[in-house]
Amino acid sequence: MGVGGPVGSGKTALIERLIPELRGRGVNLAVVTNDLVTKEDAERLRRSGLIEPERVSAVEAGACPHTVIREDPTLNMAAGDEMEARFPGLELVIFESGGDNLASTFSLDLVDWWMFVIDVAGGDDIPRKRGPGVLKCDLLVVNKTDLAPHVGVDLEKMLAEAQGVRGARPVAATNARSGEGVAAVADAICRAVLFRE
Repeated sequence: MGVGGPVGSGKTALIERLIPELRGRGVNLAVVTNDLVTKEDAERLRRSGLIEPERVSAVEAGACPHTVIREDPTLNMAAGDEMEARFPGLELVIFESGGDNLASTFSLDLVDWWMFVIDVAGGDDIPRKRGPGVLKCDLLVVNKTDLAPHVGVDLEKMLAEAQGVRGARPVAATNARSGEGVAAVADAICRAVLFRE
């Protein structure tokens, strides 16, 4: 599964919350991060104590982040294959995109299901801009809900507009810092990706 979204939207923080939530449900998982020219997000996850460091791999995109998750995902596919070979019984590989813009989408050669993370501090107009990431993802996550009153965002209106542009596709509201809403995201992953209720 993929996790995409703009820089600073909270992708890594959400993954940090999802790891114990999913592992608590018995999910055997690994993570592949993508950064432009560093391994910053991978190192953050390795130091977190939430997952064994060897279960985190890093891809350095070296170009626009969406290139290695959409146009030519071979680096990520190789990293995922390596994780599957290293950990027999692996059920889920989470591919975190490097921070990108609203046009970022995942190749279905790489992932079966993906979410796109935006945050309220990025502006309540993001859903109205109708970027492909917002429209095409399997789950849209509106993160940092706690910041809404501090940045002048009407959260309920933003969520309603997000649902309006997505039609029947789901929208989740989270605060990755506190963990609010993370269980609902894990529920969606378990149903759609792992076929567990």
